[in-house]
Amino acid sequence: MSASSFTLAGLELLRSAAALRSFSAAGDALGYSQSAVSRQIAALERAVGARLFERAPRGVRLTEAGALLLEHATTALGELDTARAAIVRLSERTAGRLAVGAIPTAGIALVPRAIARLAASHPEVRVELHDGSTPALVERVAAGSIDLAVVALRPAGRDQDFGTLRPELLLVDPLRVAVAATHRLAGRGRVGTDELRDEPWVVGQPTVEGEPAFGAWPSLAAPRIAFAAHDWPARLGLVAAGLGIALIPGLAAPSVPAGVVLVDVDDPEHERDPSGVTITSPGAPPAAAAMVRALRSEAARFAMTRPPGERPPASG
Repeated sequence: MSASSFTLAGLELLRSAAALRSFSAAGDALGYSQSAVSRQIAALERAVGARLFERAPRGVRLTEAGALLLEHATTALGELDTARAAIVRLSERTAGRLAVGAIPTAGIALVPRAIARLAASHPEVRVELHDGSTPALVERVAAGSIDLAVVALRPAGRDQDFGTLRPELLLVDPLRVAVAATHRLAGRGRVGTDELRDEPWVVGQPTVEGEPAFGAWPSLAAPRIAFAAHDWPARLGLVAAGLGIALIPGLAAPSVPAGVVLVDVDDPEHERDPSGVTITSPGAPPAAAAMVRALRSEAARFAMTRPPGERPPASG
């Protein structure tokens, strides 16, 4: 095995294809053609002498060798991002004001951790944090009133318009279900959708008409809605009190209070989880690039860490 056989493009495609469970989606996210993706993955497989992916009913999934390589690739790509940041600091002084937007789930842990990382490497940058929904933040970035934002990329097939802004994938944000620690499903780790069908749901309530909000599990028909609340603490408080269960993305997991447990859901009808992406204003200052690098590094760490309060999937 030769280190020269590994390319940055190949490792980035490995990470993206593993997250999106699709070669074509990974190529779209990184701007590569289907043939270029195939060549890069084939080159990686020749380098390690093993298959990295296998075909699954709904896309591709990593083999054991692929999972091992992904672990090291994530570390290597993070180190390269750190090196790029150091080189940038040699050539330009990153300073001044930076306006950063975040959807509520990203504002719980991902964005604050990235701001802390940025502050450690670029103490001259003054970050202003703005929260909002994806449509509102896209509009503000396009208008130049904020420099960049972390927003949600909806699953394929759902209408979404970024205009001339190109989203950059940060991570796939897996959907789970939050239940009270005393709930009958709390000790299961992983359940099927048939076990959710008769449950009362605690759902989101948009603050502005037309804004997206978290509802019940996506493939459930006619779910029973027990309560609707604007913010995560209220929703999770209702869950902890045993008044219903709630859909929750992985990015919101750090906000889970005592008395709430997260469970995974097996659902062949649910094809792809929403993704967290960054969008950057064309007129953003140099500090925006440094913030995006910090977000990438924290997203890589976030994806590899199972949040507190979440039980591992049941074996077998």
